[in-house]
Amino acid sequence: MENDVVCEGFFRAAEGAKISCLDKFQDGGLIQFILGNFLEAFYNFFAAVLQPQLWLDWSNSEALMRFIYYGASVEFFFVCFVGLLVLTAFAMWHRPLMWAVVRGLEWFGNGIGRLFAWAGLIMVIQQIIIVFMQRIFTRPDISVGFGIPLQFDISWFAEELKLFNALVVCLCVSYTFIQGGHVRVDLFYAGAKFRTKKIVDMFGAVFFMLPFAVVTWLYGWFFMWRHLVTPNPSASDSLELLLRKSRVLKWNVETIGFSPNGFNGYFIFKVLLCLFCVMVMLQAIAIFYRSYCEFMEGPESENKYLDKDTLGEGEEAYEGTH
Repeated sequence: MENDVVCEGFFRAAEGAKISCLDKFQDGGLIQFILGNFLEAFYNFFAAVLQPQLWLDWSNSEALMRFIYYGASVEFFFVCFVGLLVLTAFAMWHRPLMWAVVRGLEWFGNGIGRLFAWAGLIMVIQQIIIVFMQRIFTRPDISVGFGIPLQFDISWFAEELKLFNALVVCLCVSYTFIQGGHVRVDLFYAGAKFRTKKIVDMFGAVFFMLPFAVVTWLYGWFFMWRHLVTPNPSASDSLELLLRKSRVLKWNVETIGFSPNGFNGYFIFKVLLCLFCVMVMLQAIAIFYRSYCEFMEGPESENKYLDKDTLGEGEEAYEGTH
């Protein structure tokens, strides 16, 4: 019966038609689906760039719903995938570009990580203040600021400590990887040859890090928006259904805590989940590019341009243990 459906238009169905010819082609099987989306990716990219008002004008509820839908859509995935393939192909031909991407991504990961690593110190200081206020001054709340202070119950600040932990986990993940701080379960890697290690790193970045981050993003994206707007969008909703929902769309940011006076900004954790996925994706690209460059250039290029923290002269014995 699908073969009997008349298609009109190529990238988009003509006015009054039910299906475009490209959509009909994609429905023909897995290979057609992949080839069709590769072809459509170029059209979708330029359509989004040339018509930003259709998805960035959030004063229009339909534009916001398009942004939500396409943020974790097949179309967006193939736009990013094709763009990455084009960049990688050109960077392999012109290796200085690949090194430039590595340096840029590692600079970004290091910068974000070094900034939000301070959340660990703030978390410790805040915990000390909570203990003093509860046990010594017997205060039920804490006020911060002058004039109109920020005043919440102590239980609010106690629950809010989890936010600092989430900041470190989600936003310092790339920084920790660059600095070699993640725990490695090593069965054969340490004794492998230099180029074998680079192959393992490239394989891990492509077949483990990127798929993990993509799948987490697909779930986390709609999980985040369900706590920011109403009616709740769903990953199974079609664009047409979401556009119909946009007629009654309104912001509804989650402000419900687990206790009556507890921390009520749990929507931030949903945002951090998506940011975590972005950091892992970017770091996976950096790992693949660095490993490829080092594989091609040999052992003398190992850790080239790597901006690694140090404890200073004479502290080599402690490097990698902090």
